[in-house]
Amino acid sequence: MASFFNKGFGRKRESVSSERIPPGQYETRDFPVLTAGPTPRIPLTTWSFALEGLIETPIQWSWEQFNALPQQSFTNDIHCVTKWSKLDTHWEGVSIDTLLEHVNLKPEASHVMAYSYGDYTTNIPLDDLRHGKAFVGLRFEGQPLAPEHGGPARLVIPHLYFWKSAKWIKGLRFMEGDKPGFWERGGYSMYGDPWKEQRYRSDD
Repeated sequence: MASFFNKGFGRKRESVSSERIPPGQYETRDFPVLTAGPTPRIPLTTWSFALEGLIETPIQWSWEQFNALPQQSFTNDIHCVTKWSKLDTHWEGVSIDTLLEHVNLKPEASHVMAYSYGDYTTNIPLDDLRHGKAFVGLRFEGQPLAPEHGGPARLVIPHLYFWKSAKWIKGLRFMEGDKPGFWERGGYSMYGDPWKEQRYRSDD
């Protein structure tokens, strides 16, 4: 798994004490770019986002259709498993609650596999995407989200380590039970709570 890391992973820095910064983290004003492979360049003319799996009728939006959905502004602190935290980030996008208004979930749906252009995946409990906890970010700090940060669209789940906020998001697949995604298969935490320092499976 180490061969997938770029030089950003595994960096050790001194943490800063703050009630908004989880244990073991330090604050940065930068927005480090950490990826496990090449950055996909996704033409907006072919971009799509889907909800599938344990729902009554799968749905898919084009870029134009997705941007016509009601959008909101979000201000959140974000925390990377490589130990940096960035406070008061400003996003615009579509909440997962808004997306779920368009589908009927089957009762057995309990978890979600987020999947991306470039074949990245990560697993999240369904409850961690609802009730204002997560959104698909389209703009960051007033600008279209840059490809190196997951643009044109990125899943954002601020209360979990940032690898759960899948870059280049392509869709959500609803599942019965939990299954590991890309980093989770490599030994990372199935949940990734930064306040419990759930970095690795042994921390769960």
